[in-house]
Amino acid sequence: MIRIYNTKTREKEDFQSAQLGKVHMYVCGPTVYNYIHIGNARTFISFDVIRRYLSWRGFDVTFVQNITDVDDKIINKANEEGRSAAEVAQEYTEAFIADMHAMGVLDPDVRPKATEEIPAMIELVQKLIDAGCAYEAEGDVYFSVRSWEKYGALSGRDVNELESGHRDLRTEGIGDRKRDSLDFAVWKAAKPGEPAWESPWGMGRPGWHIECSAMAKKYLGLPLDIHGGGADLVFPHHENETAQSEAGYGETFCNYWMHSGMLRINSEKMSKSLGNFLLLRDVLATTKPDVLRMLMLQTHYRSPLDFSQDRLDEAEAALERISGLVARLDWAMKNAQDIPSPLDTRTIMKRTKEMRNEFIVTMDDDFNTAGALGVLFAFVGELNTQLGDKTCSLTDVPILRGAHTVIIELMSVFGIMLGQEEEGSDFPQEVVDLSRELTGYTGANPKQAVDVLLAARAEARKNRDFALADKVRDGLAGLGFTIEDTPQGARVTYNA
Repeated sequence: MIRIYNTKTREKEDFQSAQLGKVHMYVCGPTVYNYIHIGNARTFISFDVIRRYLSWRGFDVTFVQNITDVDDKIINKANEEGRSAAEVAQEYTEAFIADMHAMGVLDPDVRPKATEEIPAMIELVQKLIDAGCAYEAEGDVYFSVRSWEKYGALSGRDVNELESGHRDLRTEGIGDRKRDSLDFAVWKAAKPGEPAWESPWGMGRPGWHIECSAMAKKYLGLPLDIHGGGADLVFPHHENETAQSEAGYGETFCNYWMHSGMLRINSEKMSKSLGNFLLLRDVLATTKPDVLRMLMLQTHYRSPLDFSQDRLDEAEAALERISGLVARLDWAMKNAQDIPSPLDTRTIMKRTKEMRNEFIVTMDDDFNTAGALGVLFAFVGELNTQLGDKTCSLTDVPILRGAHTVIIELMSVFGIMLGQEEEGSDFPQEVVDLSRELTGYTGANPKQAVDVLLAARAEARKNRDFALADKVRDGLAGLGFTIEDTPQGARVTYNA
């Protein structure tokens, strides 16, 4: 049974979807006025893994993530740059999708844009007015916070303690048009030069919070099984979503609220004023996507995550530990001999099955990726010990293949695809020049060039030409290769 920490109840609950075997999941997407930062990426990667795991566990997941392509920030950016809000939104929408693809984040099943869903938002605003929970004021429409007695339940806030007006609520409208400082805009009257749509209250555009309510209802129906986002969205965004959705539609909005923890840079809050504001694409310029994923997996999604170069180095080493075993298993299976087995295959089979079950139990406990990685690392250590420097038997191959398959399967749940790239696809082109210099190689394939070098080294050692053997070893080392001599022959690994 999967258990999820529900922000609404502040405790872990057994997960039961509204429809048997199906999960309707909504995660707030970006406001597209700039490139996303590493903190945004943490949220999107966390929910990508949660979605992948639910699918892997057999649920039919429908995943919706919106694009907010009309907003004050977009309009301000457009004015600063002398172009239209639509042009700004289009540029950064495309950039966001490209960044997600670079990180291996799956596309949502539906990615609605706010500007294409205006009728559904107008319909909800009218429902709120009809229900007495919203009012029009000079073309603006505000949600009356005090009209909804459940307001504050999600975030645990008392309306009476917010009387002076929370700063995030005060920005939602012009104070003298509101009946109460707590009320927030669900529709904004048009201003000169801004995008606007016709409505019963005149030309205008939607407030930020109303977008998600209308799009979630349209594409998933209510109640949502899971609504996700960063912890910074609990109040006021998700609180407001809940209030306006339930007041307007007369249904429970969401059964399980999930929020990812905040990201810090070298133990400090990320902010432009501190000069530690990192864009995802800038990080990816020097860091492999799988390494960044690994860093994030090593911390539970609800906990604060500290981002630093040291943590990245640790994540890279951890990933190499797992990928190294996968490569080692590949090698052992390809070079197996017709000899008696040197391995305790009964234990390997038993532990492979146990490890997979332990992985599931750990992930079922509120998607504990850090704990699940611990399960994998323990298994990796056991297999490395079993393999040692032994030459494997042909009878070992099915057992080793079973372990190999499970490791790749479980890492794919995390969005990390091991063993799919063609061996040598990341080898540097310089190794071709080295092979030409030392062996007379005339081809252009880096993988083939390495094989020729290794063969030349083996022949040189056989002929006691240690000078050439050392040149091959040192030349490969200078390009990032490590040679390991095994009973089956030399095995090379490349550290980019």
